[in-house]
Amino acid sequence: MKAVRIHEFGGPEALRIEDQPLPEPAAGEILVRVQASSVNPVDFKMRNGGYVEKDKLPLTLGRDVAGTVDRVGHGVSDFARGDAVYALLPWDRGGHAEFVSAPARICARKPERCDFVQAAAAPLAALTAWQGLFDHGGLKEGQTVLIHGANGGVGHFAVQFAAVAGATVAATCRGEDRDFVRSLGATHVVDYRAERFEAAVPRVDLVLDLVGGETQRRSFEVLGPGGMLVSTLGEPDAEAAAGSGAKGVGFLVEPNGEQLAMIARLIDLGRVMPTIDQVFPLEQAGAAERRLETEHVRGKIVVRLP
Repeated sequence: MKAVRIHEFGGPEALRIEDQPLPEPAAGEILVRVQASSVNPVDFKMRNGGYVEKDKLPLTLGRDVAGTVDRVGHGVSDFARGDAVYALLPWDRGGHAEFVSAPARICARKPERCDFVQAAAAPLAALTAWQGLFDHGGLKEGQTVLIHGANGGVGHFAVQFAAVAGATVAATCRGEDRDFVRSLGATHVVDYRAERFEAAVPRVDLVLDLVGGETQRRSFEVLGPGGMLVSTLGEPDAEAAAGSGAKGVGFLVEPNGEQLAMIARLIDLGRVMPTIDQVFPLEQAGAAERRLETEHVRGKIVVRLP
């Protein structure tokens, strides 16, 4: 099979398309014939030397996958050959390949309303949004949440999930994305380049921080006592949190088949939908990463396999 791999850290030129042996599904795993895999910031961060030790190279990139079950390993009864599935893969395997094996427990059936490209856009971004809002942020109906980077991969799912949950959604994005973010369900949308969000949004119960830096520090100004800031970019400043009477927590997304099944149901009900920025063929995986790393992206970038 063909796979996109790195043998050393570096820029997009470090990506190589190579012939690799077909994986064998172990007990409890399924072998997926990959139709599409999306690109996430973690891909270029890993390519640049983050999250992975050099002795783990060579490595196949791509955390997301959507495709059809080709074979099942011993003990798998929830899936059968030909089932359309999607998943967030473990760190030790990649979706930028024609086949990948994955634990059946982290997979779910592909949403019927999605084609494979749309389905591949969802797992990492949607699970990050879900776990950030609900597992770590405890968001409830009637609360108010501020979502930074609302136009991006994680952000555009987070706005939709929060709105479906009955929360009031405030969001920051570029001015040209305001209408898009409003269409997802945000009530208060702030162009972060033109105004300061802390002067434009109401007091909130939760901040989902997908930006970090100064934006994160200023976010504690809109949180009252008992509020929560959840970040995907490391542990928030404990001193800043304490000064506002709020709490802060950082987290890394975890694969979760049950949550993907719930997300698929929301998609099939028409309550949530992935937005695709651009689709690249497998041989242009480097260009796909370069676009995400250096340009403004609305929604997700997807790599389609032959």
